Amino acid sequence: MKIKAVCPYSFGANTYVIFADSHAFVVDPVASVEAIMSVIAEEGAVLDGILLTHGHFDHTIALDTLRRATAVPAYIHSEDAVMLTDGKKNAFYEFYGKESRYAPAEELLEDGQILTLGGEEIRVLHTPGHTGGSVCFLCGDFIVTGDTLFADSIGRCDLWGGSNAQMQASLEFLRTLDPDLTIYPGHGAPSILGHALDNAAYFF
Repeated sequence: MKIKAVCPYSFGANTYVIFADSHAFVVDPVASVEAIMSVIAEEGAVLDGILLTHGHFDHTIALDTLRRATAVPAYIHSEDAVMLTDGKKNAFYEFYGKESRYAPAEELLEDGQILTLGGEEIRVLHTPGHTGGSVCFLCGDFIVTGDTLFADSIGRCDLWGGSNAQMQASLEFLRTLDPDLTIYPGHGAPSILGHALDNAAYFF
């Protein structure tokens, strides 16, 4: 498997495309549909679906537009599913004083679930804290961490569904993984898991 960032860091949150055997998943569609599909076309791949690390609006900006253009399903953890259809829970109201809603996800994710991409497997890791349904996607030698873990910090836990205690437990769980994994976070640049977790330790 390999991963590419789409217009990296151009709108605050990162959009990634994961590739395996000419198949692709988009993770957190923030970039334009044109930019996303251009990256997929460069690889000669077919888009199989849209993976969401959590339900905050800044990770779903292009979600419905991309679904309309491609007719692929969106996947989100069951505990964050309501955030797509509730403009207060997805934090849009918190920042802009009005609500923004999305169509419900077609597929609900659970901890430990295995997603198949081409001939490869992606493991869903439930890592609540930033939101109740935050997940990471373990993809061979790299992991997409969303807003659970950044290169030098962690996601805030004071919005709907957030929990400092759950965040700490999730970070402790991530320490059981290979510390040499490359992390691709929801904001900012990639890092190495062990290094990022050492930085995260300063917040607790």
